[in-house]
Parts: sequence; C-alpha cells; structure tokens
Amino acid sequence: MVARWTILMALVGVLWPAWQSSARAQDSEALVVQYLEDIGAIGYTITAVTADYIDNSFPDTDFFEVRFRQYPLAVTTPEGLSASNLFLVQNETVFPQVSPADLEDFFFNELAPVQDEGQAEDAGLAWLRLSEAFSQDGFYTFADPQVTVTTSDEGIQVTGSVTVTAGGRGSISVEMDFDSDGVLISVSETRDVHQGVRPICQATKLLDADPLVRRMAEQDILVMGKSAKAYLDEQRAKAKPELKAAIDHIWKRIVDEGW
Repeated sequence: MVARWTILMALVGVLWPAWQSSARAQDSEALVVQYLEDIGAIGYTITAVTADYIDNSFPDTDFFEVRFRQYPLAVTTPEGLSASNLFLVQNETVFPQVSPADLEDFFFNELAPVQDEGQAEDAGLAWLRLSEAFSQDGFYTFADPQVTVTTSDEGIQVTGSVTVTAGGRGSISVEMDFDSDGVLISVSETRDVHQGVRPICQATKLLDADPLVRRMAEQDILVMGKSAKAYLDEQRAKAKPELKAAIDHIWKRIVDEGW
C-alpha cells in the first residue's frame, strides 16, 4: 500500500506542473482572444509558440503568433499591429510585439543572466523560434533553429540561424553576446526571407478553358501544399459542383502525394 501511494505521489509530482502549465496557456490564449475582440480584429489566426528552450528562458511567459489573413484578400490590420505579430502574456497581461526590435527590448528586459553554455544556447534558440513570427504568414515552414555557443574570458557568444524549408526561401540568423556575468549585451539579427507561391485566384482557374492556365493553377496549389487548406476550403464553400470536385481532386493529390 505504501509503495502504491509513493508511486501515486511521484506521478502527481510529474503531472501536476504540466497540467498547471497547460491550464495557464489556455487562460493566456483566452486573454489574447479577448484583446483582439476588444480592438475589433477580424480574420486572424492564433498559434501557440512552445518549446522547452523557450520555457527555460522565459518560464513565466506564454507566446502566441497572431497573423492576419493576407491571401487571397488581405483583411484590415488593427492600428498598432502588423500582419504578422508575436503576442506575449505575462501575469495575465497581453503585450503585442510587431517587430524584431520589440523582441530585442523584451530579451534585454526579461532574459535572466545565463549561467552556462546550456542556458545561452536556449536563449539563442528561443530568439530564432520567436522571431519567425514576424515573417510567418501561414505558408512558411521553418527548420528547427540551430545555434553554436562560444565561450571566452569576455563572456559567451551565441550564433545561429533558422532556415525556410517550404513556402519560400531564405533564413533568419542571429548573433547574441553575453558579458562575463552572463548578462545579454547585444543582439544582431539578419532576416533574408522571401515568399514563395501564395493564393491569389488559383482555385478558380482549375476549370479554365486554357489547359496551360489550368496546369499553372494546379502546380501553384500543389507547391503550396497543405498550407493551402484554408484557402481551398474557402473557395470550395462558394464554388459550383464542378469546381468543388476539381478542388477536392487537387486536395486529394496534395494528401496522396505528400505535398
């Protein structure tokens, strides 16, 4: 009986923090939704940004990508926000960030001094993952960020990058310097990200009389792959039966062929 109780308490000790974290994240997302509703925002998508290295660097903050639809027709972006944003929630308060400059201020103000190379690595990875938000329009796929940590008598330097693997091309790179006390003293980011194919009117051209136009439309949709799902669903909802069938067919190709 004692052994069972010990095991039960051990499980509680493991699961309770995870449950608390999940509950807090849900509450934080609800606060972001309320914030957006209060300013009359429409046409947005909220995506939680989570990773162990982010939690390690900022244990008391929840992060969310907030994107406003840009394709095929852009919605009006609320004043003070951009099409692609990073929202932070701390102590039940929402803080929108619209650029890497905002993220830099956050890191300088909130990142605790790093004690070793592992913490420095987490900080570099966190920067790269969070900074993706300012380019993400719902069609990019990024690889896992990679960093290198170098230690000297002057402190610690972190260099790294994250690469676009689909939806376009390019990368985001960063260099972070910490002094001998582990305090962040500089951040330098280079962003070289270029869009690929985006929805314009391709779905409506799947039945075009010109076979070349049809082929180009099909190819564009295939290249967009599964990220085109919301666009295709929207077009399908207002399409006539023949076009609905064509959209269903191209979506089946995306799924079957692994686009």
